[in-house]
Amino acid sequence: MIKVSVMYPNSSDANFDIEYYCNTHMPMVKELLGDFVKGGNVDYGIAGGTPGEAAPYIAMGHLLFDSLDSFQNGFGPHAEKIMADIPNYTNTQPQIQISEIKL
Repeated sequence: MIKVSVMYPNSSDANFDIEYYCNTHMPMVKELLGDFVKGGNVDYGIAGGTPGEAAPYIAMGHLLFDSLDSFQNGFGPHAEKIMADIPNYTNTQPQIQISEIKL
């Protein structure tokens, strides 16, 4: 199983509409990707590792897939539509990491 994490860096000028992300963007993504998606969640950053430190990421979205191929086959046909929605909820440039789940 793999996890695709989309991480939105935090900064003093970062804007992020978590309500839109949770209630519009992620449901759209899950609907477009259909049965390729096996699960997922959204994290909203509240703090960094030391007291008073801001979270390094304002938000993170995670989706689970059976394999890298299933992610690519599901995402590829819808990539343009999914990416075009980003300005509707943030002014940040997301970072993507694909991980193999080991535990």
